[in-house]
Amino acid sequence: MSDTSLPFDNRWFYALVAVGIVLNATGLFPPVMELDGALYACIAKTMAQSGDFVNLYAVGADWLDKPHFPFWIVAISYRIFGINTFAYKFPALLFFLGSVVYTYQFARLTYSKLVAQVATLVLLTAFHGVLSNSDVRAEPYLMPLIIGAVYHFYRVFLNSRSSVLHLIVGSFLTGCAIMTKGCFVLVPIGAGLILHWLLTDHWRELLKPRWYVAVALSFLFTLPEIYCLYQQFDLHPEKVIFGKTGVSGVRFFFWDSQFGRFFNTGPIKGEGDKFFFVHTLLWAFLPWSLPLYISIGKALTNLVKRNRFLPEYVSLGSGLATFVLFSLSGFQLPHYLNIVFPFYAILTAQFLVNLSPVALRRWTIGQTVIGLLMAVLTIGLLLLVQPNQVTSAISWVVIITLATFVIFRSVNLLSLAGRMLGAMLVLMCTLNLFLYPTFLNYQAGMTAARYANEQPSLAKSPTVLYEPGSGVGGGSFWSYEFNAHAPTYYARTDSTLHLQIQHGRKQVFTTAEQADSLSRRGFTVHTLAVFPYFHVTQLTYDFLNPATRSRTLQPYVLAEISE
Repeated sequence: MSDTSLPFDNRWFYALVAVGIVLNATGLFPPVMELDGALYACIAKTMAQSGDFVNLYAVGADWLDKPHFPFWIVAISYRIFGINTFAYKFPALLFFLGSVVYTYQFARLTYSKLVAQVATLVLLTAFHGVLSNSDVRAEPYLMPLIIGAVYHFYRVFLNSRSSVLHLIVGSFLTGCAIMTKGCFVLVPIGAGLILHWLLTDHWRELLKPRWYVAVALSFLFTLPEIYCLYQQFDLHPEKVIFGKTGVSGVRFFFWDSQFGRFFNTGPIKGEGDKFFFVHTLLWAFLPWSLPLYISIGKALTNLVKRNRFLPEYVSLGSGLATFVLFSLSGFQLPHYLNIVFPFYAILTAQFLVNLSPVALRRWTIGQTVIGLLMAVLTIGLLLLVQPNQVTSAISWVVIITLATFVIFRSVNLLSLAGRMLGAMLVLMCTLNLFLYPTFLNYQAGMTAARYANEQPSLAKSPTVLYEPGSGVGGGSFWSYEFNAHAPTYYARTDSTLHLQIQHGRKQVFTTAEQADSLSRRGFTVHTLAVFPYFHVTQLTYDFLNPATRSRTLQPYVLAEISE
């Protein structure tokens, strides 16, 4: 056995994993981001404060979009840690780390220990996976539920001693995944297993009753979600949802939220691009996207040649089926593919581990160039944005880069993994600890709520969030609701605002444009403070550049309004 195919020394492996965990944990420090993160944090806040774990509410109204599971987890976290950023993000980080453990365990079923080790480090350092622990949505919860279900079902396929237990646990995780994102999760869970059976002459697995028992159990574990939807919507056809009455929550869960988005015929629409994820994955899976693409291309080429060289095809099947599904969908967002990053990590790892010494040397040099470019880009971004403590940030980049090359001088797989970990430490720690604190100051709702919390005259006064229009809305109102210590109430029309302020002057948070409009319509508006706003998850050059930033900002106001 060559040195390049030997497992990492346990001390090195555990040290790199520990640093990878710290890397992802830096996402706990930035505040909750708008828009989706702040919305989900508010929904869980309402659940935790009311004790109502059946109904989902947003903007003071019934909310029908995402299933309950992540909100249950966050609400429980709020009950333990209080309502704050840490309590919102910490459960997601734990779930993400669970996906790392399951990735290692699944890889060990069919690959060498070295492949499992490299896959673990790839998953810990893939860009959008790390980012998901800062801008938290549903994906960190889905990752361990999907790879975990696959791991347990694969153990059933291998006829392990505890097959019944693995079948039950796999079905439970599948049920939780369905209660997180809907029935489409059956694709990444089931497609890979089916492809593996077909390619390895185990197609008779499809005829075995145990898999139909697993499907039944999975939907049995989904009953809490179905019960909640039935109670909130199907029993109340008079509720106005998506602008109409008679909306079935159960139907939406099984059909409109899945196939409606896929075919773009449901109430929530998008604009699909068949090549969106081809270019998105190039940056989302950095610094490992190039070896990932080569590994998939090599696997497909060998399949065409009828050369089955992989020990398992679950990772290829799950990764490709989900990629194709989302590419054909009418609704696409960059973070959607995070749920199959564990499979991509395994494909990448097996490719790197099986390289010849000469090829590995070339890949190590090539990946090192990518890492250095990331460091240069990070310094350029710091010089452009000029955040507080910019000198400390640049020093961090230089010190970590130099330390990485001093520690990992050799040209081997350990050095490759170590250098990529160093590159991600440079990029993501800079984002989470230096740049995001600057960017997120322009979440007007967050800064306004913190201002109100610190003012004795405002801290205990309820705030009316005036956002004319229909639907769930957006802007910076959710971050105000989440961060405010006092109660908040939404007013979507003038008549609702009249009701809120009919007994005297009320504290109102709204855009400066709406405040001026209210003043022109006869309301008495006394501005208390003005807060600049920018949609920080859609960064532009003009916003990043301090010289042009002011022209990109929209003012929000905290005001006292009366009739």
